[in-house]
Amino acid sequence: MRCVEAKEMAYRIKPIQRKKARALGVEIKPSTNPKKKLDVFKGGKKIASIGGKGYKDYATYLEMEEKGRVPRGTAKMHQEAYKARHENDRNVYGSNGYYADKILW
Repeated sequence: MRCVEAKEMAYRIKPIQRKKARALGVEIKPSTNPKKKLDVFKGGKKIASIGGKGYKDYATYLEMEEKGRVPRGTAKMHQEAYKARHENDRNVYGSNGYYADKILW
């Protein structure tokens, strides 16, 4: 029997993330960088690649809560931990950390 390597699927953008991106005046698409979740565009120009593929985000945790895979409150707990951990870069307007915070968390 031959082992076939599974091709990794593109990240599925959640409606809440599209809404947050619109509010910031940017567009998001699945990233062309295999290590990232999303590419952020402004005026058709790519300005950031955000979200490590190996990590979950707020919207993903919310979906997991709704499906009963994790206890209620897990998303909020991870959101607070993320924001504390990234306090230095998430408030730098226009940085990758800024867009990750505003769109993914």
